[in-house]
Amino acid sequence: MSNQILWDCHMHSSFSADSDTSMEDMIHEAIRQNLSGICFTEHLDPDYPPTPDNETFELDLDGYRETLFSLQEKYRSKLNIHFGIELGLQPHLADSLNELLKTIPFDFVIGSSHVVHGYDPYYGVFFENREESACYREYFESILENLNAFSGMDVYGHIDYIVRYGPNQNREYSYERYQDILDEILRTVIDKNLGIELNTGGFHYGLGEPNPCRAVIRRYRELGGEIITVGADAHAPDKIAYDFDKAAAILAESGFKYYTVFQNRKPEFIKL
Repeated sequence: MSNQILWDCHMHSSFSADSDTSMEDMIHEAIRQNLSGICFTEHLDPDYPPTPDNETFELDLDGYRETLFSLQEKYRSKLNIHFGIELGLQPHLADSLNELLKTIPFDFVIGSSHVVHGYDPYYGVFFENREESACYREYFESILENLNAFSGMDVYGHIDYIVRYGPNQNREYSYERYQDILDEILRTVIDKNLGIELNTGGFHYGLGEPNPCRAVIRRYRELGGEIITVGADAHAPDKIAYDFDKAAAILAESGFKYYTVFQNRKPEFIKL
């Protein structure tokens, strides 16, 4: 169908610590929506700091792989199901993450910044007694630190993730306000032959924007970026392919004629 995105390349199931939905339930909803394919990208965040709710982001990789491959076969005639992962990046993890990626045959790897110098901005303590703008800038600086240490991913995930959880979310945030460091991030991503994602999670967090925002996506294209995947960051069936009509319009308005899907770590460009 013209101008419609039919692949959701960022989603989680109960193999991720922050979801309690079975993979099969996610698959059923993707089939109901007539998607062409999906990619599970379960969380793996090694050395995740202690949290108020005692959350951990460990992953049963063997169980995940076995279950996915079984469901891949079961639903082969109805849906393409790819095997991905979302790595929580921290510079000191670079060597261990590189070793992991040598041993597991993922289709797609998202590298994301969740932990910033020992804190996840999801929890309000990161912002306590600090200027929100300083917190945002520290987050973006941590992305550059991660990129300088590790480039084993295929795309960098939800580049302005932090605005989902800031005290004012994105009311005082804009690409222009952080243009210097955001441009440096985008140029580094492009120089390393990596991509970014358009993550529609920002819409279901009430931001009125994807992550990253429209202006960052447009700037990425202006700087020569070509690789861009699309995912809703769904942790439950009702968020699968969330606002993908808006995502398609944003990509077209930003100058993209294609979006990207990875298989066996190789990009395929699908026409909008």
